Amino acid sequence: MPDDRLIVALDVPHAVAGLELATKLGDSVSFYKIGMGMLTGGGLALANELKQEHGKRIFLDMKLFDIGATVEAAVRGLAQFDLDFLTVHGDPHVVNAAKQGAAGSDLKILAVTILTSLDRADLDAALIQPGDLAELVLTRAGRAFDAGADGVIASPQEAAAIRALPQAAGKLIVTPGVRPAGAELGDQKRVATPAQAIASGADHVVVGRPVWQTEDPLSAAQAIVAEILSPQAQSPNR
Repeated sequence: MPDDRLIVALDVPHAVAGLELATKLGDSVSFYKIGMGMLTGGGLALANELKQEHGKRIFLDMKLFDIGATVEAAVRGLAQFDLDFLTVHGDPHVVNAAKQGAAGSDLKILAVTILTSLDRADLDAALIQPGDLAELVLTRAGRAFDAGADGVIASPQEAAAIRALPQAAGKLIVTPGVRPAGAELGDQKRVATPAQAIASGADHVVVGRPVWQTEDPLSAAQAIVAEILSPQAQSPNR
C-alpha cells in the first residue's frame, strides 16, 4: 500500500521518463514532486496527467521568487491545474502574494527556508546575514508561517525545532535531503534517513535519486515506505 508521506522526486530529463518511472512504481507511490528541471520537458503536462488520469498527488517545486504581483499572477495560473503543493521562497512578501494567488483553490503554499544543499560557507558567499544556519532556518520558518504559508520546506535536521514553533501548529513540514542508510549524499549537505525525518516531525519526505537511480526503483520505494512505517519513525504526525 502507498504511504503519501513518501514523495518521490521525478528529477528526470522529461515527461516521458517521468511517466515511465511512475509506471514502474505503480501503486507503491501516491505522491510525486515535479521540479524546474522538467519544466521545459513537459513537466506541467505530466503533473496534470498523473493527477487527473492516475489519481496521484502532485508537488510542484517551482521555488517562485519575484515581486508580489508577479508571484500572485503565477500562482493563480498554476492553481488551475488542481495540484497539491507549490513551493515559493520563504520571504514574507512572496508567501503573502502566493497565498493570494492560490485563494479559492486547495493548493498548499510551502515556503523554502534555506536550501538543503547549502551550508554556512554558501550563505557567507551569498552575503546572507551571519549566524547559525539552524537558527536562520527557524526564524525564516516562523516568518513564513506568520505570512500565511501552509507549510515549509526544511532539512530533516531542523524539522524538530520548526515543529516546536507555536506558529507550526497545523502546518506542514516537508523534508528534502532525505537519504536511506548507505545512499550517496549527492549535492545534499544536511541530510537524514526517512525514519529520522519522520520522527523529527516531518509530514512528508522527498526522495529522488535513491529511487530513480537504482536498478530496481520499485524495491527502493517499498523499502523507504517500510522504513517510514517502522518503529524508528514513531511520530505524532501520522
